[in-house]
Amino acid sequence: MSAGTSENRVATKVEHLLREVAPQVLAAVARRYEDFAAAEDAVQEALIAAAAQWTSEGIPANPRGWLYHVALRRLTDHLRSELARRRREEAVASELIAEWAFVPPPDVELPANADDTLALVFMCCHPALTPASAIALTLRAVGGLTTAEIANAFLVPEATMAQRISRAKGTIKSSGIAFSLPSEAERVERLNAVLQVLYLIFNEGYASSIGSELHRPDLSNEAIRLARLLHELLPREPEVSGLLALMLLTDARRAARTDANGALIPLDEQDRALWNRDLIAEGTALISRTLSSDSVGPYQVQAAIAAVHDEASSEQDTDWPQIRALYGVLRGISDNPMVALNQAVAAAMVDGPVAGLEQLAALDGDSRIAGHYRLDAVRGHLFEMAGDRERAIAHFRAAAERTASIPERNYLMTKAARLEAALRV
Repeated sequence: MSAGTSENRVATKVEHLLREVAPQVLAAVARRYEDFAAAEDAVQEALIAAAAQWTSEGIPANPRGWLYHVALRRLTDHLRSELARRRREEAVASELIAEWAFVPPPDVELPANADDTLALVFMCCHPALTPASAIALTLRAVGGLTTAEIANAFLVPEATMAQRISRAKGTIKSSGIAFSLPSEAERVERLNAVLQVLYLIFNEGYASSIGSELHRPDLSNEAIRLARLLHELLPREPEVSGLLALMLLTDARRAARTDANGALIPLDEQDRALWNRDLIAEGTALISRTLSSDSVGPYQVQAAIAAVHDEASSEQDTDWPQIRALYGVLRGISDNPMVALNQAVAAAMVDGPVAGLEQLAALDGDSRIAGHYRLDAVRGHLFEMAGDRERAIAHFRAAAERTASIPERNYLMTKAARLEAALRV
């Protein structure tokens, strides 16, 4: 094994470890000083230092303690600078600096009564923020998603999302509300935002919107882990159960979604023998129990749709009428253009591609999705079903130009090339 390969493996190991422990450290620092923006800046500086030092000198015995130690030193330096800049009275400044300068040794065990990452999710879903801003901030702090990835999830420009995250930090700071662990009542109030955060983190891991890899298992696995913890905390909350079931039923197909070269394989072409039957059984049992409750929410309905797909032995055996009906229920609950897009596919599978294309026409006037690559991709698929190869090629190519995911782009370009080859025959 070459030295370069070994270094790459160490760097990858360090990157995965930092992604895992960073939210836990941020939660501890933010909880201690109740200043999220300053805590995030300090932890980011600690992460940069760790990435450089750990790759060359090795990972310390207690990575969380190391990061916590360095982040607190960075925060102490920042506070000392702020105190000096503001020219506070010398006695007060000395007293505050003495208090803030206390830094535990690198092998300190961080205080935590529960999982720090889940605690950070609730902390970020701050009452001073709008749900959209709270979710965006949490995706950045907990999921480690880039601004571009978060913008893709919200179907907004990257610049808009950058401003939203910046304003969210400023709102927390100026609100005067403590950035601390919420009470039980506050957890209930913030639950919807927390569920959406976990779902978006899972989605970015299961189908990465940017980059060369289709999957980011570190994100999807972490989202599932946090959903399990949340289910343990709130076992009688139907939507918590629904979200966990949805994640399990969706993640069960992961191994079949790419070939040996990492190329995307669509659902109708997947080898279902590769699907994880244990996850399917667990998710199906969970959603079956949950749907018997009086309250049915969007995650439960989506989980039910995933269960119908997973229980079918083949694409031909899929109960598409039931899926279309479930999407109808989901549209009555959630005003999301992606739901309408998926319902159009189900309609095409039941009544033919023309019916699906007619439903898609209504989305052209929806600014949230008009021009999105998925709209072109679905149109290409439906035109291919209808035998209109030229239009299918045009929409597949348009979708390929708009997506930032390399595996999806390659898949769409391959579809277009195959149809072009068929036209020349």
